[in-house]
Amino acid sequence: MRVAPIVVASAIFLVTYAAILSEKIHRSIVSIIGAAAMVAAGTWLGFYSDSAAFGWIDFNTIALLFGMMVLVGIIQSTGLFAYLAVKIARLTRGNPILLAFTLGLLTALLSSMLDNVTTIIVVAPVTVSIAGLLGVSPVPFLLSEVLLSNIGGVATLVGDPPNILIGSAAHLSFNQMLVHLAPIALVAAVVTQLALLVFFRRELRAGNSKRDVRPGAGRMPGALSALDARSSLIHPRQAVKATIVFGGTVLLYLLHSQLGIGPGLVALIGASAALLWLRPSIDDVVKSVEWDVLVFFIGLFVIVGGLSAAGVLGYVARGITTLTAHGAVVAGVVLLWGTALLSGVVGSIPITMVMVPVLLAFGAQGGAIGPLWWALAIGAGFGGNLTPIGSAAGVLLLSMGKRWDTPITVRRWFEKALPATLVSCAVGTVGLLVITLLRIW
Repeated sequence: MRVAPIVVASAIFLVTYAAILSEKIHRSIVSIIGAAAMVAAGTWLGFYSDSAAFGWIDFNTIALLFGMMVLVGIIQSTGLFAYLAVKIARLTRGNPILLAFTLGLLTALLSSMLDNVTTIIVVAPVTVSIAGLLGVSPVPFLLSEVLLSNIGGVATLVGDPPNILIGSAAHLSFNQMLVHLAPIALVAAVVTQLALLVFFRRELRAGNSKRDVRPGAGRMPGALSALDARSSLIHPRQAVKATIVFGGTVLLYLLHSQLGIGPGLVALIGASAALLWLRPSIDDVVKSVEWDVLVFFIGLFVIVGGLSAAGVLGYVARGITTLTAHGAVVAGVVLLWGTALLSGVVGSIPITMVMVPVLLAFGAQGGAIGPLWWALAIGAGFGGNLTPIGSAAGVLLLSMGKRWDTPITVRRWFEKALPATLVSCAVGTVGLLVITLLRIW
């Protein structure tokens, strides 16, 4: 094993990561600089090249992000999200606590069938509109939605990219993953949402105190009770067309595995259909795309590829799996928490890509890897919430937050989301212990 590539690649990654979290320089700029440094160092030391770096860019994720940003931008221009915001806000009677709980669990449910990025791109505009109607900060709602989107994605085979990788490698069916992971994800979602309600109790109570309690107001904000949902639709006919396109896109998402097409292509098909049928202003479409998010992920993919090529990720993965000698229980718990930590640092998809062949090799030697697949799925899914750059949904939220008066900072993430993530991982650990001890894998 060559030491120089490991040391240099690790140093580049750590410096880049620290610069991203410091928020002194925009994360996209830092990402591109880090990617350039990784390729340059890899070429010089002979462990990485520009062609290898190009291969590490996950164009499926990039296409998914781009396509859904375009589609959702078009839908938002019709006023459909504002319409849904009024409907949901009136349904919960403007109660911020009830609203946060409802939106969080709804996000988890949607994320179990759609990918996390699509869920957040769809739910976030509605949430911001609702917060505007109620006159409260959208931060408590949005943070809970991102966390619960990643938790909910663990429930099914198609809900999270790591699950797709694990299911394919371990030959696990949709029903197998549903039976084993959905109960854990559901309990984790509820417990995490309750924890977030406690962490955000001051903000939510402040919003609750603004409700109109006059006789006849029905404990609903006066401004909200006076709103007509239909009047929020700017272009009703276009909204109907957009709804049809979005419904078709969701249907393709549910069938993409059977059709043999990736989620990225599904998103591009949906965006293309919306562009062709609704004919929106191309300038507005371009403005709806979070270009900095796309640039950030391209750079991050290249950096993580350098870590893998240098042997850093493989070395860590092998270190985790050596604990299998201490029994399935210890191995599963350590794998879950180790994967969660690494997912929060470098992302859930790269870590899963590295861990899958390691577990397959261990299984080929006669090891019992049944519970380890579930540990990997839980750790990768839940662990992406540890940091704001651990998941695509988290990065997207940070970028979208710059449009609001109260942006979500890295510090705010660690104050609220980090402890909630530890709670979800603890729930996942209990679920894994039940699976392992009862030998129901």
